[in-house]
Amino acid sequence: MKSVNFLKSLGVALCMTIACSAYAQSSDAAAGGDASMSAPAAKKATKKADRKLGYAVRKALSKSQGVDVSNITVRSRGGAITLTGSVPDESQIAKAEEVAKSVPGVTSVTNKLTKVQQ
Repeated sequence: MKSVNFLKSLGVALCMTIACSAYAQSSDAAAGGDASMSAPAAKKATKKADRKLGYAVRKALSKSQGVDVSNITVRSRGGAITLTGSVPDESQIAKAEEVAKSVPGVTSVTNKLTKVQQ
């Protein structure tokens, strides 16, 4: 009988230990959950800023004289701009890069523009 009571006590102690451990883990997860709740908001804000910078570069390219923007794609990620596509004249490749670099907020420009083969 003493061994049965001992096993019951041991079982209760084990259950309490597991319950306390599970509670502590769920509390940590809830605290981390608040931080993860703001992660999508931060990601959304970053995408919005990238989109806004891409539009600003595209606008500057379209306003500049001597750059045909009809086949140029502008991508922005964290201030880094990537220009892809084609232009009809070799001189427009360097001109497009200079215009993109002059836009406030641009940290770097990767120029992947090519001359159209006619």
